[in-house]
Amino acid sequence: MHALTLAEVTLAGKRVFIRSDLNVPQDDAGAITDDSRIRASVPAIRQALAGGAALVMVTSHLGRPTEGVVRPEDSLAPVALRLAELLGAAVPLLADWVATGVPSGMQGVVMLENCRCNVGEKADDESLARRMAAMCDVYVNDAFGTAHRAEATTHGMARFAPIACAGPLMAAEIDALSRSLLAPRRPLVAIVAGSKVSTKLTILAALAQKVDQLIVGGGIANTFLLAQGKPVGKSLAEPALVDEARAIMADLAARGGAVPLPTDVVCAKSFSATATPELKGVDAVTEDDLILDIGPDSAAQLASIVMAAGTIVWNGPVGVFEFDAFAAGTRTLAQAIAASSAFSIAGGGDTVAAIAKFGVSDRISYISTGGGAFLEFLEGKELPALAVLMARAAAA
Repeated sequence: MHALTLAEVTLAGKRVFIRSDLNVPQDDAGAITDDSRIRASVPAIRQALAGGAALVMVTSHLGRPTEGVVRPEDSLAPVALRLAELLGAAVPLLADWVATGVPSGMQGVVMLENCRCNVGEKADDESLARRMAAMCDVYVNDAFGTAHRAEATTHGMARFAPIACAGPLMAAEIDALSRSLLAPRRPLVAIVAGSKVSTKLTILAALAQKVDQLIVGGGIANTFLLAQGKPVGKSLAEPALVDEARAIMADLAARGGAVPLPTDVVCAKSFSATATPELKGVDAVTEDDLILDIGPDSAAQLASIVMAAGTIVWNGPVGVFEFDAFAAGTRTLAQAIAASSAFSIAGGGDTVAAIAKFGVSDRISYISTGGGAFLEFLEGKELPALAVLMARAAAA
């Protein structure tokens, strides 16, 4: 995958429009509770300023606003204040910027109010995209988390701006995803875990055609255990999808791969942080058991698989890691991935939380900033925001 990057563009005297992902969590009073995404947006802004840009315009979505209305809770005002603190310079917020434009002569960095409040944004309205594209000389998409959405600021503007390129965050995602799935070092091991097979069935089926080992965890693993005729008690599982699970295992086997399943598990009688854990072989699970983690033998088996991998793609913990009594399996897996010489890419909120909990963030090769976009790439879907940047690069 190739797209023009911000580092390759001449910026001196140019008006630069950056589509960032500043959709930060806030408390009931509107205070930002985690500014990670704001801090992650700073390198692109600094790069534009260092390149001599006359004006850097930054926008993002925030929350789920109604188009045509900017409620107080939809405003990027708190984000603009935090960005100003990080940059050490004023970042004025412009409302109704599509209609009024940016005042002539404005310099530095300006925040453009929540782009999803603009009528036509989510529908990728062409007239809106053209008006916004006319505001800039260089369009930069640095919001991989929205790459799976064809919207006016993520897709339409890239079609019509004089220059369209990827910011440093987007460029890093393109490189990491290319290395992990398009040209991986073998063996390629994917870890896909979650509560339900149904939500990740297409991802599992797509990966079964690409990977050498497919590790499943959580409720997904329970469904695969059912497919092997193993008891899962009252654990989360989807009996209606055992045929699909068997088909995925057959696809891997036909390619010389495998879906390694737990041989021992940690059970409890209730889903609780204070529940008493009980280690059992998979054949000893009783009707009133909940499987909440994999056992040490299974964890050791998975650790040996990832230690021998050339590339690791990780989405989802293999147990209820939030409860310390049921965190050992995910901890062992995380530590093994961190110790592996493989190129590793991880994505998804629970995965990132597990990485942080077990202190291995600095030893994962790349942590994706996109949840839905990361999953859709694993599924093999075209990401509109990436596709348009690549198309522009190919046509240049």
